[in-house]
Amino acid sequence: MRLLDLSLRFKLPLWGGGLIVATAFALSASFLFQDWDNLNRDLQHNAEEIGRTISHAVFPALLHDDMWEAFEVVSVPFAANPGQVMVESLIVLDNERRVYVSSHPEDHPVLSPLASLGPDFIALDQELLKAPEAAMLVRDSIGIARIYVTLPIANDGVRLGTLIVSYSKSLLWQRFSLILGRSALISLLVLAVLLPITAFWGRRMMLPMQLITQRISGIGSGNLEVLDPKLYPHQDEVGQLFVAYGEMLSKLRERAEFEKGMIASERLAVVGRLAASIAHEINNPLGGMLNSISTLKRHGSPDPVTQKTISLLERGLSQIRETVAALLVEAKIKSRALTPADLEDVHILVAPAAKKQGTQIASLIELPASLALPSTLVRQVLINLMLNAIAAAGPAGRVAVRAQAGLTQLTLVVENNGKSLSPDQLNRLFEPFTSFSEQGHGLGLWICYRIVTQLGGTIQAESNDSLTRFTVTLPLETAHDPAEAENLPD
Repeated sequence: MRLLDLSLRFKLPLWGGGLIVATAFALSASFLFQDWDNLNRDLQHNAEEIGRTISHAVFPALLHDDMWEAFEVVSVPFAANPGQVMVESLIVLDNERRVYVSSHPEDHPVLSPLASLGPDFIALDQELLKAPEAAMLVRDSIGIARIYVTLPIANDGVRLGTLIVSYSKSLLWQRFSLILGRSALISLLVLAVLLPITAFWGRRMMLPMQLITQRISGIGSGNLEVLDPKLYPHQDEVGQLFVAYGEMLSKLRERAEFEKGMIASERLAVVGRLAASIAHEINNPLGGMLNSISTLKRHGSPDPVTQKTISLLERGLSQIRETVAALLVEAKIKSRALTPADLEDVHILVAPAAKKQGTQIASLIELPASLALPSTLVRQVLINLMLNAIAAAGPAGRVAVRAQAGLTQLTLVVENNGKSLSPDQLNRLFEPFTSFSEQGHGLGLWICYRIVTQLGGTIQAESNDSLTRFTVTLPLETAHDPAEAENLPD
């Protein structure tokens, strides 16, 4: 992986650390150059001060041609402070540029011409020859190990010779190395403090960006997770990015809901057309069976048991006809009023399914003699809900049914203690062809939803670990007349 392809969590601290190191290096180099120049100036100034002092002190000795006194004068600094004098040597020249006395006579013999003392002194001799008599000269050339400062030995316009003060550059490097070490130590301490702060700051600054990147990457898979504004409450560009992400997320959710509604509407339209076609085909033989039962009741003379069975068949076929009619958006349904006997019929119809798998059914019915609701449609809703509850409860399960009529609405509650439903299943319960069992076809709950909606009511489902409950409310004030109950369009 290339350096530029690294995450900003790493690049930002690296860039910041690199800038800090470069800045520290540049500042340290600038200060070190300044310190070097200051050290050089200080040494030259010290050499000049010593030179002026020695030149004034040695003038009388030269005037009286007292070589021993002159030697004592140039030797005093080294004898008084041995090992602490920055000056390496002091040389007194006469006007012929010959050595008169020296602090190191073994290196600079008396009466030796200056040019004979070595290559460094040859160039110095040439410069002294060209320099004015009263001028001070400083010679610091690259490639030589010493710095030379020359001062005239003169008083009242009378020049008796020249004083040469020399000191080694190693002394300059020795002092500069101490400054260099201190500067390096301070720079390392500063870097040791600033680099971790920069790394922490960079990673902290990039954490919101990393979260947004992860969230945006998950949008394609449907993960529309909201970012907590408290993670970055500031109003800079990153904060504005948080706000923009929230707005984008809101619009994507609205779009997803809209698309979901469009898909559901298209599915409902297709199912509605299919159901209408099937309903028309069912109505023909169904009408013939009802006519046959009506003829049998008028012209036959069945015993009481047969009569009761025929009545039950008639109500069941009528329920089928009206349930089929409910699938037709423009259909007109005629039905009698709902009575407690209709709920007893429902219990009779679902009893075989409950007995087959050993499911217990508990009923609590609190209804008046009749209610202004289409009996067949209410029966169909209750049958579908109870059959689903029995299937969900499983062997040895329990199903509870409650029907309570108030002044303004009828409430039906069907509960079972079977397996709970997931949030995704609860969201798709009333969609057609959405089945959560191998035996179901996914139309029962959709038919219930359609009937309840046409009657102006509501149907809700809730589920937890111990209970799944369906609650249906049907308003009585908008119920159909018992003589002519109409199916309201979607």
